[in-house]
Amino acid sequence: MANHLSAIKRIRQTKTRKQSNKYHVKTARNVVKDFRALKVKPAAQEQLPGVISKIDKLAKTKRIHKNKASNLKSKMMKKVNSL
Repeated sequence: MANHLSAIKRIRQTKTRKQSNKYHVKTARNVVKDFRALKVKPAAQEQLPGVISKIDKLAKTKRIHKNKASNLKSKMMKKVNSL
């Protein structure tokens, strides 16, 4: 167990950040999954900016890697164009 006050505080901070990161990443995964399930082009085009915005926010705060964000956005654009 931690003996220093700073180590105890660091444990609390880590726990809080882990919960926050887990929530945001899981929410983004659900948004992407719902987007991939769309079969109608107008609906997909309408939702695309919101999904891309969510992914960009995760990449900006380094919750996901920037290349992963780029790959996700690219695949979604291809999907919309293929509908």
